[in-house]
Amino acid sequence: MPIYEYACQDCGQRFETLVRSDTVPECPHCHSTALDKQLSVFAAGKSEAHAPAPMPNPCAGCGRAGGPGSCAFD
Repeated sequence: MPIYEYACQDCGQRFETLVRSDTVPECPHCHSTALDKQLSVFAAGKSEAHAPAPMPNPCAGCGRAGGPGSCAFD
């Protein structure tokens, strides 16, 4: 069941509601079914636990056989 955002054409109330495939949404304030579906915006949080590992410092002796500076970072 997706959550949709609506604006009522009759009273101007903005709300969000769960919508099943067999139901017609109505305004919780005036019970009108004259609604405009709104563009929903979502937010994604950033967690330090899922942050990418920092890139190695270029030319910091990464252990390549050619020595510092011979890696792809130069």
